[in-house]
Amino acid sequence: MSTSSLRRAVHESVSGLPRAFWWLWTSTLVNRLGAFVATFMALYLTIERGYSASFAGLVAALYGLGGAVASIGAGVLTDRLGRRPTMLAAQSSTAVLVAVLAFVEHPVAIAGVALLVGMAASASRPAVQAMMADIVAPEDRVRAFSLNYWAINLGFALSSIGAGFIAEYSYRAGFLIEAVMTMACAVLVFVKLPESRPDQAPTAAGSTAAPSVHLGTVLRDGRFMALVGLSVLIGLIFQQGSVALPVAMGADGFSSGDFGLAIGVNGVLIVVLQIPVTRFIARRDPRMLLVVSALLAGYGFGLTAFAGSLALYALTVAVWTLAEVVNAPVQMGLVVRLSPTHGRGRYQGVYSLSWSVGSLAAPLIGGRVIDEYGAAWLWGGCAAVGTVAAVGYWGLMRGLPEGPEAETTDSGDEAGTGSGGEAAKAKPKTVSGPPERDAQPAG
Repeated sequence: MSTSSLRRAVHESVSGLPRAFWWLWTSTLVNRLGAFVATFMALYLTIERGYSASFAGLVAALYGLGGAVASIGAGVLTDRLGRRPTMLAAQSSTAVLVAVLAFVEHPVAIAGVALLVGMAASASRPAVQAMMADIVAPEDRVRAFSLNYWAINLGFALSSIGAGFIAEYSYRAGFLIEAVMTMACAVLVFVKLPESRPDQAPTAAGSTAAPSVHLGTVLRDGRFMALVGLSVLIGLIFQQGSVALPVAMGADGFSSGDFGLAIGVNGVLIVVLQIPVTRFIARRDPRMLLVVSALLAGYGFGLTAFAGSLALYALTVAVWTLAEVVNAPVQMGLVVRLSPTHGRGRYQGVYSLSWSVGSLAAPLIGGRVIDEYGAAWLWGGCAAVGTVAAVGYWGLMRGLPEGPEAETTDSGDEAGTGSGGEAAKAKPKTVSGPPERDAQPAG
């Protein structure tokens, strides 16, 4: 690719998005630059504190349980109180709790604070995703989600490598750095981001008011809940990268710095590939993209059973990273597509719950399987789960209209009273893939 072509591709990828999006993007980047706890908790407990893989899995599971509990409540607060206050409360609480986690030593205290950190850290996710859907035009949403995911992984790549070496010096220092960076995010939100929650549109005389969206509405949306279930399976696989992978590498004699380098491949590749791959998949069949991403995730982790060197571990990370690059923008676009405008917080909360459930179940499963049967059985299980998810995505996407995706509206069967696909057919708006500028994508 020539310099001029590269410059044009970058310009097409970043131009035309509102200023508020870039402040939200910056907040995401700052937050991920300070990421430490979720990535290095397993190593901290097994190497620094000398606990078993099962205990490390239990603590990580409590972290995930906190996220699961918070996701639903945060989704409701996002719709009722607004996106901005929810983010402020979540991020400031996370900063304080992570600082506390740096100093607690008793195992019960570590487990309890980890639960609270999981709650606070996950509470901002529905608000961030709902605000992004609010402020970005439908045709630009997949591009926006891709750029945000790119920021997450740019920060993750830098923090993983740096934090790996910080951990060799002091785990406590890493915890305190995360606390400071998270508080910086809260300050940035407070200073730069206005509230974006849509006003309820007035009802014309003689027309029927749009039905309100409650949690029951979301839970009865059959197609959407199927997507949530598949997201749980994918989350179970990906969470092994921060739970089972460091434990397995530690058992093979690798240091925290080695793990930081291996897992850093994930962030580096996403930084390099996310934008060009998003442009590439813009006009591809989303069903095939989701199927392929599930297979890459499952079999990428499955290949870890054959890794015996740092280079081979890094290679397996590269394989399942390709799954993330494809899955993230396509699946987020589908979530927004199936979510009614005035129920975005609740829908995003339930969707976030899927990842929290993965965070809860993955460490319990991973730690137990490693302790009882060995890591090879866990990696084989990941391949099996990826296959099941691929079949599920194929079935989920059947019956959805081809071509430009339709965004769910706040009228009629909007929230999916059992299918979700019916809702998607009302008021079509472009919400697919990223961008050539003459046919902009969305999410």
